[in-house]
Amino acid sequence: MAARSESTPPALFTRATSELMGARWRPELQVEEMPAPQRIAPFSSAISADVVVQGHDVGTGRLVLLHDPAGNPAWQGTFRLVSYARAQVDREMVSDPLLAEVGWSWLVDALADHGAEYVEPSGTVTAVSSHSFGAMGGDPPRAEVEIRASWTPVLTDDQRLGAHCAAWGDLLCTVAGLPSLPEGVVMMPMRRPGAGPTR
Repeated sequence: MAARSESTPPALFTRATSELMGARWRPELQVEEMPAPQRIAPFSSAISADVVVQGHDVGTGRLVLLHDPAGNPAWQGTFRLVSYARAQVDREMVSDPLLAEVGWSWLVDALADHGAEYVEPSGTVTAVSSHSFGAMGGDPPRAEVEIRASWTPVLTDDQRLGAHCAAWGDLLCTVAGLPSLPEGVVMMPMRRPGAGPTR
């Protein structure tokens, strides 16, 4: 859902939003449009996604597209992508001192693999291990990895948002422990709100 100011959305934002909403996704992803934040930039749109394997949610995330026609010095551009990805992982991974660097490389490598040009990347990788006590003592221990990131996509007539969407989809699946999409596997269109199961 696009957040709008009183002015008409610029053509560049309309095109980018159309590319975001019309992106094709890996079959493990169930993607839906979601309400976009309205105070960060004059124009915005957003999607959320669940990584589903054999009927089980193994990861989740969201991707927000921000646009400020006047430009933003912190972005070094007029667009910004804001990403969130989270998944449960093996407990041993949480104690790995290299997990943060590896987690960040998942994003950088995914963008590179899809030829998605960008500038000014920033973000955090957080690993959490939780144990329940008392009335919740029967719950199993949990370990999760969370990656929050943002970057400025370089968008031109030859560089579209689709490459960034594909990279973000790969990031979600990698965080959830899934391998790269096998060659020849068809990507799926976005699941519209209220639609039934895609498979």
